[in-house]
Amino acid sequence: MNVAKNMEAIVVAAAVLLSASCYAMAPAAPALQVAHSSYVGPVSAKAAMQVVVVKAKRLSAAEKARFA
Repeated sequence: MNVAKNMEAIVVAAAVLLSASCYAMAPAAPALQVAHSSYVGPVSAKAAMQVVVVKAKRLSAAEKARFA
């Protein structure tokens, strides 16, 4: 009878113990690693730069009504 009354406290205590034991058994975090950069400095103005061009025709009123 007493166990049924205190079931919430038992579950919370079990969750706390489980999370503490998982934290205690976790491997140590690796040291901070900085990614190596392959940046070589400024490039000339003539260098190939990627450009995105979007071309599309405008929808007519009938097409707009069909999609609405």
